[in-house]
Amino acid sequence: MDIFVDRMKELIQRIEQCNYEYYTMDAPTLSDAEYDALYDELVNLEKVSGIVLEESPTRRVGGKTLSGFAEYRHRQRLYSLDKCKTKEQLTDWYQKIQRELGRSPSLTVEYKYDGLTINLTYEGGRLTRAATRGGGITGEDVTAQVATIANVPKTIPFKGICEIQGEGIMRLSVLENYNRTHEAKDYLKNARNAAAGGIRNLDPRVTAERQLDVYCYNVGYFDAGEDRGEYRDGFATQARMRDFIVDNGLGRGDFFRVCDTLSQALEAIDEIEKAREGLDFLIDGAVIKINETAVREEIGYTEKFPKWAIAYKFKALEVTTILREVAWQVSRTGKLNPLAILDPVDIQGVTVSKATLSNLSEIRRKGIKVPCRVLLRRSNDVIPEILGVSEYLPQSEEITVPETCPVCGAPVRQEGVFLYCTNRGECADQKVSELAHFCSKDAMDIEGLSEKTLQVLYERGLVRCFSDIYRLTADDLTEIERIGSKSGVKINNLLTAIERSKQCDLASFLYALGIPNIGKKSAMQLQKKYKDLHSVIAATAEDIGTIEDFGAIMAQGVADYFASPDNTAEIERLLQAGIVIEVKTTGGALVGQKIVVTGKLVRFKRSEIERLIEDNGGEVMSSVGSGTTLVIVGEDAGSKLDKAKKLGKRIVGEDEFLSEFGLG
Repeated sequence: MDIFVDRMKELIQRIEQCNYEYYTMDAPTLSDAEYDALYDELVNLEKVSGIVLEESPTRRVGGKTLSGFAEYRHRQRLYSLDKCKTKEQLTDWYQKIQRELGRSPSLTVEYKYDGLTINLTYEGGRLTRAATRGGGITGEDVTAQVATIANVPKTIPFKGICEIQGEGIMRLSVLENYNRTHEAKDYLKNARNAAAGGIRNLDPRVTAERQLDVYCYNVGYFDAGEDRGEYRDGFATQARMRDFIVDNGLGRGDFFRVCDTLSQALEAIDEIEKAREGLDFLIDGAVIKINETAVREEIGYTEKFPKWAIAYKFKALEVTTILREVAWQVSRTGKLNPLAILDPVDIQGVTVSKATLSNLSEIRRKGIKVPCRVLLRRSNDVIPEILGVSEYLPQSEEITVPETCPVCGAPVRQEGVFLYCTNRGECADQKVSELAHFCSKDAMDIEGLSEKTLQVLYERGLVRCFSDIYRLTADDLTEIERIGSKSGVKINNLLTAIERSKQCDLASFLYALGIPNIGKKSAMQLQKKYKDLHSVIAATAEDIGTIEDFGAIMAQGVADYFASPDNTAEIERLLQAGIVIEVKTTGGALVGQKIVVTGKLVRFKRSEIERLIEDNGGEVMSSVGSGTTLVIVGEDAGSKLDKAKKLGKRIVGEDEFLSEFGLG
């Protein structure tokens, strides 16, 4: 038992420190997932040993108050929520209630916000107090701070006394704009800390500047008094409580579901989780409650949690890990891109060991040093993004900015916040990146010529420029370990892909060349205006500049590229190698159509349907706007679909789209 007790004391000490950082200082050093792991271990040890130490945080709710705020005693205790992480655990919770009641009660499902809990008190229709949850019984009086939050009404129709709980949040779009318009020293790491720090700040002007919101979800203390309105008898259900929040003009989330069965509740949870990445605010799960308030009284509470509610926690989008070093990679343009090398960490089932850093400015703005503990998030569920530093280590030092290229040793020049290798023509990494871009899906689409394979071909002197690719033979490729095989199947596939790439459209060819500032969209615009390669080569910067969204720098970059004898000579070699550029006609079934594609399609990859649209004279748009004529939707379509509905745009599925325009 001494072993259990010693470990529990260690866990309690660490959890107490984390609670102080999270609740009191609003500056956590661990992510929610790491904290939950510590807490869960403590709970398990208490269950196994049967011992719950007096100082255990499992006995309490929340944290201490800051000394600078007046203390506020809540009229009704604010409980924390028990949590579960799997559907099996949620099912166990519900089945236990079923057994206790002898029937299956209805449930409600809504967002679990990731912010700071706020308790709003209204008396006689006026906001009289706003307080943090604190320890559940008393919190901090933050009335002056919350009074600056625009979506918290100063008056409401209800004339009795009530306490309404909500979550103080900072919308992600507001956070992005705040960091874009403030100096590095004022940079906010994430939306949760930004909201908590804004409200728990002694200066209400700080709260006002952060443009926060409060989203309400519960009515605690309630006394109708002389108010004879429709809510004079209180709330028989959570749904009626939600109606009260709506009718009194309080901020709330747009998701609320009443479920008659557990399976319906599980479907609602899945719906929330799928939509999570598209929300403009942080959530870390879903809250499930028994709908009928009478049943809640029957079920009751534990010392810390209501038995009639539970939080279903999603996998963490944010974790912390140690950043060990910053490596500098050289791109095809010669730009040195900083890459963070991390201790491997799991985010949503994916092991992450690297993360991109945009430039020197971002490194300085986020205060990144080597080594340090950083807060990491999978941006849009794909690219790891470092949100900021959660903790410096004793050996943390400023990042050394390279003076020479890490690949070829040439001097580095700085342009604004970017670094560039000055050895433009001969730096190996630049050349390999150029070749990989040329072979990529949206360019010449040569499947099998990966960057690693091209690195080997480059080092052996077999491929140094684009046209060398079309001179490769089976004998050349047999020597390459990654490609060669006894059957020759891989080699034949690669040679076939190279041969197939010789038939291409103008936009793909222009994009493949890697002309400065020319992406897929601008390459398509050049194709649309000039129709053939020789017309593009002959165009002046002034004429190119007449294309919509082409500025003077872009236009001059195109003209300068084709004015280079080296570039035109390489283009001639490519044409002699057999590349045939298809000439696009001005017609097509989709001429005049401006189309947005959103959601997961069944019959097409995103790049395939976009190319189909463009090949038939349509224009692919990245976002829904006033000029959009058509929106093609697939599964799990998110905010773009919502906006299309709001703007009254025509919405079709992919089969309907193909049938209507004769493209099937």
